[in-house]
Amino acid sequence: MTGMRVLGPTVDDQTRCIHYRTELDVIAIRFACCGEYYPCHLCHAEAADHPAEQWPLDRRDEPAVLCGVCEHELTVAEYLGVDACPACGAAFNPGCKLHTELYFEV
Repeated sequence: MTGMRVLGPTVDDQTRCIHYRTELDVIAIRFACCGEYYPCHLCHAEAADHPAEQWPLDRRDEPAVLCGVCEHELTVAEYLGVDACPACGAAFNPGCKLHTELYFEV
């Protein structure tokens, strides 16, 4: 990756981190509280100097998810409706849906 800054302990250039690094862990979340991309909630907790905030329901049309493969930004609504990047087809980890409430109001 070249253009987007992703904070936290990443382990490669597709946004995998020390906490989640399977072949499918290729997204980063732009946190609503600070506007910065982190690979996961644990990375934000370890690296940011403030608590995480969820994306409110009324802001689901804003870019908040980064595909680590092609750097395409997805809105919250778009991300929640797909299992792969609409731009490059990279599959996303279906297990991430288990953490939806950590990032987005539901």
